[in-house]
Amino acid sequence: MLLIYNGKIMTMTDTEYDNGYILCDKDKIIAVGCDMNEIDGLLTSEVNKIDCRGGYVLPGLIDAHSHIGMWEDAVGFEGDDGNESTDPVTPQLRAIDAVYHADRAFVEAYEGGVTSVVTGPGSANVIGGQFAAVKTFGRSVDEMIIKQPVAMKVAFGENPKTVYNEKHQSPMTRMATAAILRENLFKAKEYKELWEEYKKNTAELDKPEFDFKLEALVQVLNGEIPLKAHAHRADDIITAMRIAKEFNLNITLDHCTEGYLIKDILAEAGLPVIVGPMLTDRSKIELRNQNLKNPGILSKYGVKVAIMTDHPCVPVQHLCMCASLAVKEGMEPKEALKAITINAAEIVGIADRVGSLEKGKDADIVIYDGNPLEMMTKVQKTIINGTVVYERVRND
Repeated sequence: MLLIYNGKIMTMTDTEYDNGYILCDKDKIIAVGCDMNEIDGLLTSEVNKIDCRGGYVLPGLIDAHSHIGMWEDAVGFEGDDGNESTDPVTPQLRAIDAVYHADRAFVEAYEGGVTSVVTGPGSANVIGGQFAAVKTFGRSVDEMIIKQPVAMKVAFGENPKTVYNEKHQSPMTRMATAAILRENLFKAKEYKELWEEYKKNTAELDKPEFDFKLEALVQVLNGEIPLKAHAHRADDIITAMRIAKEFNLNITLDHCTEGYLIKDILAEAGLPVIVGPMLTDRSKIELRNQNLKNPGILSKYGVKVAIMTDHPCVPVQHLCMCASLAVKEGMEPKEALKAITINAAEIVGIADRVGSLEKGKDADIVIYDGNPLEMMTKVQKTIINGTVVYERVRND
């Protein structure tokens, strides 16, 4: 058992405790509160205790969109496994087959308080493949998995246009990008219907031919996973929304750089957004309207917002700094912290395990020596699955 006490507990629910405790049993939280008398019957002499010394205690931070482990740190081509840019349609690709679990970036992530990341293919292809949600500590990616697959990556706008224009093949326009996505969703719908009919009449019908690509897209059509739509420009965001509506699909709008320009449309649609990266220059044309006020504006319009690093675009350990910048530019502090904890977890579909400090959830906890949104605040301890994986050495 692990008892964390004497800290400002920010559960990321409607409850906070100025001088609270968290009790963990193995890898799960079993109690959260402010009166330690409530748990007297649960405590034994073998309970490990952590005195937070008045520091802030948060659920482990969650990066809702990254490519950690897909582009290995300081390796170059040998470690670049994020874009299979030989075919614009690759839904069968799985992030777990490319993530290098021993990448130094994972260590830097949990040293920075990030305990869960959603990682997967880049945006070279119209359909890039399957993202996975993983913990940032473990002996292998299989042990680190929270959920796989967690989303299907699709990309709009400049990236697929640029990649395939250089190859002199489709898609070279936004029209073609949308058409290729639609075509494959229609094929997957027909494929799904063929298999459903065959399973009802196996004695009378020929068995349909198995198609690995379409099989992967059936999960999207069934609503098991959302489309994870790379879209910066307002028109690309709306195209992504249009196609999702046509096929009745779940979707998250990732990057959403010009989201604030269509804030009313997004609010009316009720779709979640994953904003970022926020510490980069305007490196391409579709970023020309990048604005740090974006997450705050969307949040105030009632849009559910998560903040991402898009690692390695912004190193994953700076996720909390990105939230701080959003606060500096008008986002409410509580909403900024939600954007890297519970909102991120809910948007990507892993809130049953992580994102808040509640009974029954994974014991992923970060202890800070002050307000996490302040630049000089440091992570004191990071706990993943009930185990202290990082402890800052005190310099007395």
